[in-house]
Amino acid sequence: MTKLEVPTYAPAELDGDLASLRGDCARMAPRWAPPTHAGPGPVPPSLIHGVTVPARSARLLDSMSDYGD
Repeated sequence: MTKLEVPTYAPAELDGDLASLRGDCARMAPRWAPPTHAGPGPVPPSLIHGVTVPARSARLLDSMSDYGD
């Protein structure tokens, strides 16, 4: 049986500052693989058709402020 070495990391502080957050991200980055391909590109507006919005939803959005509530 092979003994695997598992690195131990200090737990992240919940009340840490930006520097500790950046350090946590730097330690996690090598474990994440980049996507093998990019997602689909933008769709031209001329291809978007048949979208309907219920009147109730349109009224709800119309009554919301421009910058959030």
